[in-house]
Amino acid sequence: MPSNRSLLALVPSSEESRVRDAAAQLGLTLRLAPSISALFEELKGDRWTATLLSLSGGPVDEEVARRVGHEPGSGTLLLSAPGASLQRALVTERTGAVALLREPLEPGSLRAQIDAILDQGADVPIPEEAEPADDGPVIVGSGPAMAEIFRVVARVADTPATVLLTGESGTGKELVARAIHWASDRKDEPFVAVNCAAIPEHLLESELFGHERGAFTGAVARKEGRFERADGGTLFLDEIGDMSLVLQAKILRALEEKVVERVGGEEPIPLDTRVIAATNRPLEREIAEGGFREDLYYRLAVVELHIPSLRERSDDIRDLALHFGARFARRYGRPVRAVTEEALERLEAYSWPGNVRELRNVMDRAVVLARGPVLGSGDLRIGAGSPRSSPRAEEDGKPSGYPPTFSMKEVEVEHIRRVLGHTGGHIGDAAEILGIHRNTLSRKVKEYGIDPDSV
Repeated sequence: MPSNRSLLALVPSSEESRVRDAAAQLGLTLRLAPSISALFEELKGDRWTATLLSLSGGPVDEEVARRVGHEPGSGTLLLSAPGASLQRALVTERTGAVALLREPLEPGSLRAQIDAILDQGADVPIPEEAEPADDGPVIVGSGPAMAEIFRVVARVADTPATVLLTGESGTGKELVARAIHWASDRKDEPFVAVNCAAIPEHLLESELFGHERGAFTGAVARKEGRFERADGGTLFLDEIGDMSLVLQAKILRALEEKVVERVGGEEPIPLDTRVIAATNRPLEREIAEGGFREDLYYRLAVVELHIPSLRERSDDIRDLALHFGARFARRYGRPVRAVTEEALERLEAYSWPGNVRELRNVMDRAVVLARGPVLGSGDLRIGAGSPRSSPRAEEDGKPSGYPPTFSMKEVEVEHIRRVLGHTGGHIGDAAEILGIHRNTLSRKVKEYGIDPDSV
């Protein structure tokens, strides 16, 4: 019979010694099951403090883990795998496991989880780490901020609730929207994305709702809108904070009544379309200033999920850099196999105002221009105005490099100038780094009187 400090485990032979070490240091009674059938035999009539199962390509899959988790004798369920992904995060959520540990197992991590389980008041976190996966969008992140993102995605996916994603440009809001769609029962239906800031205002209504033939000059044929194209699936409205109040009212009606009318049409068209919206604007302030409808905000934000900036999840920079390095090496057929420690430290020292998108672009360029199989610090072009990195944001969270007396407008103007200087005045490249549409950047350049050729 197991004691009140006991661990039952089914792990690869390569992990058994690590599990033994952790159990010995914690004074746990340990039983290593050689097979699934042996595991279930051990669970009959006995109560274990915790059960550890490996998902690393062996006989354990989601169904087995779920069955084990439902066994009265299994105690608290722990899972382990070579890395975490959205798919494994969903397995963790669905099986009721309290943690997904990374293999090779670190005795310290396992001990910490067991200690937390033994502590009756402990709230055990789920440490998530992402890696390229065959199933679903790849979201890379191992820190607590991304663990929360994975957790919410898993919980909200199979509901019809509208979701509002907030956060700076370049943080990966569309990727999270795609993950929600992929993890839902709508995954085999269309995912339709619209950048509301990229389409001229006079065309956006027709783009969203469609039009009838002859509705306006140039409407030579009936056209389905994005709402109709997403029927049964998911419509992603990016940069919804840039939408006019008139269109906001029509979006609100579509959400509340689940119907749309084409421009020039009179027949309401019933739809089953889930809406996920995103913005980098502070909508509460927009509401106070009369630029955004409060009723639409509450209709969209049934679930509001903040996507952290890369400054807020700096512990993911290394994993992201290696992920992008591998991706672009495969894409371009480059023999890049490693990144030096110095290069990684330099990446970690930078503040990343363009967030994940900027890091992706830096690694893209580095791989394309790589001089050998190992990327070094000299292969990285980081920052808008210099090939060297700028300091990370200060501890109070304010971006470094700007006087504290600068207004928000002055910071924006200066940053746009720096990015344009970095791209040699190229509007398209600068817009990509800034995470905004080139039309939006062109408008800001004109508004602020910036000459791209003289920066």
